[in-house]
Amino acid sequence: MSSDDQIRIDSAIARKTPYGMLREPTFSGVLSFMRCQFRKDLTGADLVISGIPLDLAVSYRSGTRFGPLGIRQASAEVASLKPYPWGFDPFEHLAVIDAGDCFLDVHNPLTIHDAIANHARHILASGARMLTFGGDHSISYPLLKAHVEKIGAPLSLIHFDAHCDTWPDASPASLNHGSMFYKAVREELIDVEHSVQIGIRTWNDDFMGINILDANWVHRQGTDAVIAEIVRIAGARPAYLTFDIDCLDPAYAPGTGTPVCGGLSTAQALAILRGLTGINMVGMDIVEVSPPYDHSQITALAAAHIACDLICLLAKRKIEGGL
Repeated sequence: MSSDDQIRIDSAIARKTPYGMLREPTFSGVLSFMRCQFRKDLTGADLVISGIPLDLAVSYRSGTRFGPLGIRQASAEVASLKPYPWGFDPFEHLAVIDAGDCFLDVHNPLTIHDAIANHARHILASGARMLTFGGDHSISYPLLKAHVEKIGAPLSLIHFDAHCDTWPDASPASLNHGSMFYKAVREELIDVEHSVQIGIRTWNDDFMGINILDANWVHRQGTDAVIAEIVRIAGARPAYLTFDIDCLDPAYAPGTGTPVCGGLSTAQALAILRGLTGINMVGMDIVEVSPPYDHSQITALAAAHIACDLICLLAKRKIEGGL
């Protein structure tokens, strides 16, 4: 077997560089996200992809512990061509690696927040940005803590979701995927004036001052208006983007723990994300993919395409000198 043949299969571990897309059969090979180089050594990485396989904080259906694996599996198809509509290989411009998953002692749940925060601190200390796959949405709280420590100031939150996740929670140690942004606001991890939640369609008596573009607003006003509002609200400030897959209507994302009807289509979500080229995203996560409730990888494919577009946004910023 030639050396070229050896890297045409299992390129996640056979490739010698994190740069460039290497195409191999979509139905086989060692899985990493979009066939990225799989390694624990963070040296030289611009972006580190990792998973946090957690579902202890869900309030309805479990299964998000399988989310990172499901997204990686679906991404094999996404990696088969240059991303549309970008028309370029983002990995020619960004050194992207898949560093695997964060270890969690699920039998000792009070250790989980610190384990996630330390996982993020280790990656951020390398100088790389993070794209994290959940897991339930509670992972965003320790991830935000680590990012704010790194940046040294509250972040603008760009939050796609059916739920605002600002319901009161008396215990900072609790695992609850509906209260992490309540904690984040109370601890001044996010700048509420310059934060925005998109796709909301569940009620809370107190949205804690965060700007809301609910699902009805998105449907009435259209994607261009949503993009303009996000850009206006977040501006050029460092921003953390979190995408709960239940922002999408259950018709487009059935594989999630707390589905809510009336949500965004996959096309709407992707159009909005692709318009955020001016946003300074210092960290990103995609959460709440639950493969046991998925059908034909509909939800995992949506998440994989969202992740690909987020990578393309970073690559475009680097090409234009903004990263």
